Amino acid sequence: MQVLDWVIVGLYILATLGLGVYLSRRASRSLEDFFVSGRSLPWWLAGTSMAATTFSIDTPLYIAGVVGNRGIAGNWEWWAFGVGHVALIYLFARLWRRSEVVTDAELIERRYGGRPAAVLRATKAFLFAVPINCIGIGYIMLAAVKVVGALGVWEALGFGEGTVAGFDPKLLSVIGLSLLVLAYAGFSGLWGVVATDFFQFFLALFGAILVAVYALASPEVGGLGGLVRRVQAETAFDVLAFIPLTWDPEAWFGIGWSAFAGISATTFFAYVFVQWWTFRRSDGGGEFIQRLVAARDEHEAEKAAWFFNLMHYVVRTWPWVLVALAALVLYPDLEDRELGYPMLMLDFLPAGMLGLVVASLVAAFMSTISTQINWGASYLTNDLYRRFLHPAASQAELVMVGRVASALITALGAVAAFFAEDVATVFRLVIAIGTGPGVVLILRWFWWRINAWAELAAMVAGFLVGLFTTLVPVLTIDDFGVRLIVITGLTTAVWLAVLFLTPPESEATLEAFYRQVRPGGPGWRRQRAATGVAPAQSLRHDLQRTAAAVLLLFGLMFGTGGWLLLRWNSALVMTAVAALGGAWLWHLRQTGGAPVRT
Repeated sequence: MQVLDWVIVGLYILATLGLGVYLSRRASRSLEDFFVSGRSLPWWLAGTSMAATTFSIDTPLYIAGVVGNRGIAGNWEWWAFGVGHVALIYLFARLWRRSEVVTDAELIERRYGGRPAAVLRATKAFLFAVPINCIGIGYIMLAAVKVVGALGVWEALGFGEGTVAGFDPKLLSVIGLSLLVLAYAGFSGLWGVVATDFFQFFLALFGAILVAVYALASPEVGGLGGLVRRVQAETAFDVLAFIPLTWDPEAWFGIGWSAFAGISATTFFAYVFVQWWTFRRSDGGGEFIQRLVAARDEHEAEKAAWFFNLMHYVVRTWPWVLVALAALVLYPDLEDRELGYPMLMLDFLPAGMLGLVVASLVAAFMSTISTQINWGASYLTNDLYRRFLHPAASQAELVMVGRVASALITALGAVAAFFAEDVATVFRLVIAIGTGPGVVLILRWFWWRINAWAELAAMVAGFLVGLFTTLVPVLTIDDFGVRLIVITGLTTAVWLAVLFLTPPESEATLEAFYRQVRPGGPGWRRQRAATGVAPAQSLRHDLQRTAAAVLLLFGLMFGTGGWLLLRWNSALVMTAVAALGGAWLWHLRQTGGAPVRT
């Protein structure tokens, strides 16, 4: 890092802080302004903010570690969520916008009634805001600490190796990063988060592309052709395979299993067929819902969800993957594969460019961490303080509580970051403790019989089973796929038993929810007849659109990868799949699919 690089990074940070201070007045007007931007976000801003949320400083490090240790196919650990994210576009985005909630936890007392709903809302708000969210903040901060260490920030400030003024450099890094992001996220609310997200996302994307271009241009790599040849020579498995399968004449249908780099058949099965629908965000959930309910209307919410999917899976996947492959070629003996990304930055980027890319990583960090802080604070403020402690609180008081809650969430996340060591391990922990309740979250929209006790049982059981099978030595399940299947199976057994041992929700509660959200499908036939209100959704048509969009999204993603990595067969086949999905989606759009009474 040269003086020019530090100047660029410093100017970027000052500009971000200035924008946050400027928008703090706008966020101070009301709770809805602070947490959902007054429900006035256009689709392009909401969608970009969703994409920025999933692109943090940990992401390129995580991808570098995954590809380095498990090959490109290891990315199914997060690619699998693409099915759920496509379902968000057509099945859930409009439902969430019609619900007009501030947080997804607030939906609970609209869908369910009485004391069980209150208990569920309080439990979910606490679990999601504190342990689950703060662990997530911890692994994001951990990645930032790794980058700070790799860049030699403390050495640049005149401190040598070891302690800095008697303190652990890791501790000082965590404290500094926390204060930086809290300075604008804790005061400007969602307005500050989404406004800075727009610039931070494209800066972060530009930085990732820049690292990929410089790494590929190096003589040691030799462009795309050299990368493909050399990376295969450096690995004992097909590191470029999109799925861990191989052609085997002796296997059934000629397709054999290639269990390379620790991706077992069970794990791959769990990624593709279990993880996306059993995870706690199966119907969107969390930060995404905060953006969708902040959109101007239902149509804007649906477009925002589409834009997010294209940016997240089609556009951003491949710069990360190319950099990870280049790191494999250039640093074949690197012990911590997650450090391949910052090492490439330092070794190949000239002065000025390095500053831009470091600023892009700061942007990625700030966009995601600010979202996590604002989202967690929304639970503590809206679903605990306002609902249970002071229902008559003024708007000014609620905004102040939101800022205090932001500081608390940041501090707890910093503690998690200080004790964490490995980004990928913590990422898997986050997935494990959030697995289990997903199917209940889907069914509550489309089946009247789901009640508050069933959702509470699924959420608590999934969290505890995920925690114990990950952290308790005697109960730990090493195979990640088996772990996900066990968590899902045990959680399902618990919530089904609870569902049929407890009474359904009252007809008044169910009819009120149906009138507001108007979901489609046969699961609300009785409420439809009782209210005389037609559904605002054709479930059959939306399921077909979801299937077509899955083909389009994954076809585009793998088709792009095939062309970039010179895998011509994959490129042609997946481009054809994308064309098929696009044609099917266009046909469904032309044929309509207006909701019908059933």
